[in-house]
Amino acid sequence: MTTAEAHGTPHPDSTTRHHVSLAETATAHNYSPLPVVLASGQGAWVTDVEGRRYLDCLAGYSALNFGHAHPRLTAAAQEQLARLTLTSRAFHNDRLGPFCRDLADLAGMDLVLPMNTGAEAVETAIKVARKWGADRKGVAPDRADIIVADGNFHGRTTTIVSFSTDPVARDGFGPFTPGFRSVPYGDSAALEAAVDENTVAVLLEPVQGEAGVVIPPPGYLQAVREVCSRKNVLFLADEIQSGLGRTGTTFACDAEGVTPDVYILGKALGGGIVPVSAVVSRHDVLGVIRPGSHGSTFGGNPLAAAVGHAVVELLRSGEYQARAAALGERLRGRLEDLTGRGVVAVRSRGLWAGIDLDPALTTGRQACLRLLDRGVLAKDTHGSTLRLAPPLVIEPGQLDWMCDQLGEVLARAGT
Repeated sequence: MTTAEAHGTPHPDSTTRHHVSLAETATAHNYSPLPVVLASGQGAWVTDVEGRRYLDCLAGYSALNFGHAHPRLTAAAQEQLARLTLTSRAFHNDRLGPFCRDLADLAGMDLVLPMNTGAEAVETAIKVARKWGADRKGVAPDRADIIVADGNFHGRTTTIVSFSTDPVARDGFGPFTPGFRSVPYGDSAALEAAVDENTVAVLLEPVQGEAGVVIPPPGYLQAVREVCSRKNVLFLADEIQSGLGRTGTTFACDAEGVTPDVYILGKALGGGIVPVSAVVSRHDVLGVIRPGSHGSTFGGNPLAAAVGHAVVELLRSGEYQARAAALGERLRGRLEDLTGRGVVAVRSRGLWAGIDLDPALTTGRQACLRLLDRGVLAKDTHGSTLRLAPPLVIEPGQLDWMCDQLGEVLARAGT
């Protein structure tokens, strides 16, 4: 496949300029998007308002694990859209029970607390852990603490940025919520040393996504599991980006045969169609939540439950997990071939890669802009790191073509 075949014939860019100008004028500047205006998508491809096609290698930060407009997911949404979209949790709806039952089964758990966004699910898990600490562990009122990891990204609410180590996420947003202690990611000894009688939970990403797809050292998750079990502390696994097939297993924790006490899920659970998130755990953990102690008007709505249930059904066969594992090996090999040719280091797990570029050659942002010109959508983070997370439906030839484009960008960097 050539660049021309992927990107299409150049078109006048007046329509793009109009949409960018309108967005810049009427939208708060909490993002700095690439100068492309997307209008449609199918599978791993998207098309802009000028008719140019791009290979989507970000997949909505893993929200689009199954690609754009997956026929089973859009069919589930369209069918439900014509029937019933919202009831609030004041009433039962016929889609919620089957969704929660099958999601709990997929995770090997008992109960599901449905929410909307990933940050809401993290906030919910924090509340659950604190309530569990008070009711089950006997932690004194207002003394509960949660251990987190340096470099974490769990969302951008005021509570969550309180324990972020990213100054961009924190600066100017205080005062911050107490009750969190951060330790180095990957250091189980430091984590254990931080646990005391008031610790109710350890909150971790099994793979740190926003930090640049940081893979923990072998045995780390097993060590965290052992410490949590021995110290009577809940292990909360934020699998919002890493879960539901992305890393080549249903959950990233599966790579070490570890089962946390709580899965925090989102992004791909909504199939790229609606925001769906969930906290999934056992009776003895989620059982501390009682009527009135937590809620959400839209959480568990019929439309979200229908789409989420269809996502769970797609994952039951293991096809997408196996696909991510096999294509992930192919991706890692192709990226490692670029080491020394503009690539300093590669970290990957399944179809998810963080690529440290030589800062003397290019920044991550510059590389993304040059990839955009060649028909590939990607995202930078932390200066010179590039993130790739193509949909799990990407074809092997498309994956190779993406790597070819990255190679060309790096070969021409600095010229």
